[in-house]
Amino acid sequence: MSTPETADAKLASEIDVPDDGIPVFETYDHPAGSWDAVFATARALREQSVVLKGSDLLHKMNQPDGFDCPGCAWPDPKHTSSFEFCENGAKAVAFELTSHRVTREFFASHTVRELNGHSDYWLEQQGRLMDPMRYDAETDRYVPIAWEDAFALIGRELRALESPDHADFYTSGRASNEAAFLYQLFVRRFGTNNFPDCSNMCHEPTSVGLPESIGIGKGTVLLEDFAHADAIFIIGQNPGTNSPRMLTELWNASRRGAPIVVMNPLRERALERFAAPQSPIEMATFSSTRIASQYCQVKVGGDVAALKGIMKRVLEVHEAAVAAGEDPVLDLLFIEQHTHGFDALVEDMRRTSWGDIIRVSGLTLDEIERMAHVYLHAKSVIICYGMGITQHRHGSENAQQIANLLMLRGNFGRPGAGICPVRGHSNVQGNRTVGIDEKPSATFLDSMKKVFGFEPPRNHGRSVIDTIAAMRDGQCKYFMGLGGNFIAAVPDKLVAEAAIRNVDLTVAISTKLNRGHVVHGKQALILPCLARTDIDMQATGRQAITVEDSMSMVHASSGLVHAPSKHLKSEVSIVCGIARATLPNSGIDWDGFEADYDLIRDRIEDVFPALFADYNHRVRKPGGFHLTTPPRDRIWNTPTGRANFLMFEGVAEDPRVANKSVLLLATLRSHNQYNTTIYNLDDRYRGVFGGRMVVFMNDGDMADRAITAESLVDIEAVSDDGQKRVVRGFKVKPYQIPRGSVGAYYPETNPLLPLSHHDAQSKCPAAKSIPVLVTPHVPDADQREEPPEHQRTSPQDPTGIVPKVTVP
Repeated sequence: MSTPETADAKLASEIDVPDDGIPVFETYDHPAGSWDAVFATARALREQSVVLKGSDLLHKMNQPDGFDCPGCAWPDPKHTSSFEFCENGAKAVAFELTSHRVTREFFASHTVRELNGHSDYWLEQQGRLMDPMRYDAETDRYVPIAWEDAFALIGRELRALESPDHADFYTSGRASNEAAFLYQLFVRRFGTNNFPDCSNMCHEPTSVGLPESIGIGKGTVLLEDFAHADAIFIIGQNPGTNSPRMLTELWNASRRGAPIVVMNPLRERALERFAAPQSPIEMATFSSTRIASQYCQVKVGGDVAALKGIMKRVLEVHEAAVAAGEDPVLDLLFIEQHTHGFDALVEDMRRTSWGDIIRVSGLTLDEIERMAHVYLHAKSVIICYGMGITQHRHGSENAQQIANLLMLRGNFGRPGAGICPVRGHSNVQGNRTVGIDEKPSATFLDSMKKVFGFEPPRNHGRSVIDTIAAMRDGQCKYFMGLGGNFIAAVPDKLVAEAAIRNVDLTVAISTKLNRGHVVHGKQALILPCLARTDIDMQATGRQAITVEDSMSMVHASSGLVHAPSKHLKSEVSIVCGIARATLPNSGIDWDGFEADYDLIRDRIEDVFPALFADYNHRVRKPGGFHLTTPPRDRIWNTPTGRANFLMFEGVAEDPRVANKSVLLLATLRSHNQYNTTIYNLDDRYRGVFGGRMVVFMNDGDMADRAITAESLVDIEAVSDDGQKRVVRGFKVKPYQIPRGSVGAYYPETNPLLPLSHHDAQSKCPAAKSIPVLVTPHVPDADQREEPPEHQRTSPQDPTGIVPKVTVP
């Protein structure tokens, strides 16, 4: 009789897929969604050999008695249907359920050097990790290690450090509330606040910028608010790829006549038209629904200018109305009773010229006036935004300008209105809520001390940018990742890869093979964990975990399939095992936490009584519960006790674009990608098939550089540190993108992003506005300079000298 560990599993030495291919460009005229989404879902299940199991399990995803999608953080509706998954969520589940296996035999057949010669796509396609593994430097291979021996090795290394601050503990957004809370408890009991996390690389400007504006670093809307919004603005976000279930709300809003204004550099199909797979009529008639009523293609880096333009026009209309004896168009009562700094905002708008706004935003005055018109004629407005707002040198200010715009007409604290930062990974917001924060508040630390009886460290720890610099400078001796693919996600690829090889021990808690397992420290461990879909059985029985979505709803998730290997442990079990081995006399009941996750939730409630009161009872209700969001009640936890209009002088123009040869590059995901996970090599909405070495360019920019369609080009970063950063051999696709702006896929273009190029306030890498030069490809340049992408050497034989880059 077959077992869950071997049934239907592909145990070959490797899965035969290409590393990458030569991209082919084809015109794609279909709407987003439609039958193509159904076919893509079927293809994903078929490629992972889980058609029957996957099809059955998808109907349990995002259901009260099922598991939470391991993909994005979009919330679930109160009344779920049997079809609460999207194409990309289905791909994420297929990748977890995959029948492909990375066994100890696989590692015996491949050196790390060999594995590192493959692409990120190839590595992840090999399947689920089966056993805890230790890197053996003599053979350049991973070899099996017993769990207790792995824990003991970690404990010895950590206790041997001169200072706890020589260790860094990364967290991926897919970690549960329970695992993340225990992780931060262990690390603070150990003695450091070094918590680089994935939020540092995406919505950290939200977490840093919005508290100054409205008193909380989260969104203020609920899912039901979309049904009451008179207008919806979507800025710097591509929901069709990054949060596809959001399209249901946009589809509903469009069909009831609510205007939807999009401000985004690239034309994205899902923001143009969408055929809902849940709509029998659209599926039967091959029809679709228009999404954007106005689509404004702002230049890369032009968001501050565009937002100030809308506000300037709103203020002009208001002043004209008052001068004519008409009713004011601003919510003056809200401004008087709930805000601070309005007069300074007005003066700043007067100083900001229309010439600067139009030049930097790339929009026409008519486009800006039409956006302002929509805003002025809508009683309740929701503004959604993504990393197209946050991943800039002024990401925090971008978020604050959105808050300013909403405040002008009192769009907080009423149905259908508010700010909606759309988070990426399914629990990145929850991780931050339960304590994954390198800059913890004194209130939180005091509560931790009261509940657990130890003095937690008070000094601020390291963010992602700081951690890479610490690795480079020899200040990070130990690095552990609770999920994620750190080395593939971070900026300045060559610097980061060289830096992590300085680390004495790297530990990866993972479900699948990725780049972080083959670019590692002097010693390395791979600790395989359960996935979101796997049953988690502990001493007291079957366990559920909890997560928080983008709208602060906390709900339970329970795996439904047997784990692919008896050697896998839950993230909670792994954290507890490491804590026991490292801190044998900590006074914390790690055994009890591992056996019963209710006990973890009890302690979360003790530390955060106002947020998590009656946690275990409320999370068992279908749909879970909402964490308090004070701005919904017009309560402002700011130093002024009010919502603050925050100024930004000028229009955030990058001075380097004064050189007309310089373009601003926005890094992008393909439609078949989630973060660093690449499902396949197609990006059908953009008409790209079979490869990822693509750059999207404006026809005029191509003509200026004598570049033709489908030719190959090299992309070189323009930085202030004098270091050469270049990626080569990208195929040019003419695209609807503003002049001065280009787009290319992440993580292929991560080598172009200097560590120093980040938001000043939050240190979020400015991956959406990298100054670059695009020139015709030089075929032999790879032989003269750095090794090409995906061909880095093993840790024992690094090639080339990686420059030291100053991090402000």
